[in-house]
Amino acid sequence: MSENELALAPIIEATLLASSQPLTIAQLYGIFGDSPPRTNAIEQVLTELQQACDDRGVELVEVASGFRYQVKTAVHPFVAKLWTERQSKYTRATLETLALIAYRQPITRGEIEQIRGVSVSSTMIKSLEEREWIRVLGHRDVPGRPELFGTTKTFLDYFGLKSLDQLPPLAELKEYPELEPQLSFDISEPITAHISATAESVEVSQEISADDPSTQEISPSQDNVETTTDETQP
Repeated sequence: MSENELALAPIIEATLLASSQPLTIAQLYGIFGDSPPRTNAIEQVLTELQQACDDRGVELVEVASGFRYQVKTAVHPFVAKLWTERQSKYTRATLETLALIAYRQPITRGEIEQIRGVSVSSTMIKSLEEREWIRVLGHRDVPGRPELFGTTKTFLDYFGLKSLDQLPPLAELKEYPELEPQLSFDISEPITAHISATAESVEVSQEISADDPSTQEISPSQDNVETTTDETQP
């Protein structure tokens, strides 16, 4: 780092540590007001700060909403003992439903039920919406105009993902062969196990924007889809 970048590093680090939510590069430049650092200076500092975490118990990661410091997985079991509030536990059915929405979005409730072979309760959908992990993206242009569900930026932030491209492989969906032709992933590890384990880590609350990267469609299927463009919240 140059001398100026060394001066920037503690400011950026302190700002990220003090923030209750991830910060974008634009927001980090914004804290300097009318005297912003030179172009790409903050990006370089962020890279250096990430590398400086190699031997630390925290890491600087980029998620959908920006950059944040978080506890590393290796030390999480120890840090978690500080939390007196019991972590939420989710049923296999809920995790499978969330996984299907994440990997097959946009998807209707009826399509989820067809794939899983069982009904999906309104309570389950409501709980995922209240958690701000899923939202209605639009309606399928078929009789009844069923709602199309997709994941949110909050979902990506919570599970430490920058985009849907970073979702882990789909071992659990081997049980649903009709999905496999529509998904091009290396199936080697259970997605529900990954979600369950990650759901016990640090929570992040973030507003969902209209250009939410979490609603990128992994397996394009735009036939008979009417999207809702004025929704900014799940």
